[in-house]
Amino acid sequence: MSDAAATAHPTDKPMLGTLLHQGVLRIVMQRPEKMNALSSEMMTALSNELSGAAENPDVRVILLGAEGKVFCAGHDLKELTAARAEADGGRATYERIMRQCSDLMQQIVRHPKPVIAVVTGVATAAGCQLVASCDLALATDTATFCTPGVNIGLFCSTPMVALSRNATRKQAMEMLLTGESIDASTAKDFGLINRIIPRDYLEQVVQKYAESIASKSAHTLKVGKEAFYRQLEMPLSEAYGYAANVMVENMLAHDAEEGINAFLQKRKPEWTDS
Repeated sequence: MSDAAATAHPTDKPMLGTLLHQGVLRIVMQRPEKMNALSSEMMTALSNELSGAAENPDVRVILLGAEGKVFCAGHDLKELTAARAEADGGRATYERIMRQCSDLMQQIVRHPKPVIAVVTGVATAAGCQLVASCDLALATDTATFCTPGVNIGLFCSTPMVALSRNATRKQAMEMLLTGESIDASTAKDFGLINRIIPRDYLEQVVQKYAESIASKSAHTLKVGKEAFYRQLEMPLSEAYGYAANVMVENMLAHDAEEGINAFLQKRKPEWTDS
């Protein structure tokens, strides 16, 4: 666990809880009394944990969850409101916090390890953005999602970036313009989450799901994740040219040779993550 997370509340439990087991790192936001809001402090703690996980070869997959009924309520509105008392009306603080949030979301997308959101409650505004920014998302059947900024005069413009890269345009605009909550079933239809899991089976399903991904070559996962997001921003012909080059380099990697040989020889591959 990072020093920032461990010392954020010296008289309280750490802001984040972490557990590494069989290549799966669980990161749990532990501020249910603040609805796990993305305060500047929380975002710093998350960023530090992600940075550490990126450098740790024992971490192969990351699960991001939260305590309480709210997965994440988005930005800390009390923190934002307090900044209005500053000489510039809060502009510098708002610029810093929005930049910090955008950097965190991009850190997840660019992270070399797969990041999976595990949503057991409400994910709203930047909390919904956090779910959309993860590579995969699993949710209980009681989880809900919304981008309600429009209801308080603050359009969810940064959550819009991640949301519009998951849902279709009209689905994203429906959430952004109405500010209404959608249930897990609708979120799955929108492409915001991958699977809906009954609460009673959540732990065993999530762990099995993560361990399945963790059993793959870390090198292959890193190559594939980076290529996936890069090609999305390219025109079709450019994307195919780029992906073909990635495939060539991937074929020349040790783990591709080992994996193909293992398949042909009907045995389990032995990855070296290279």
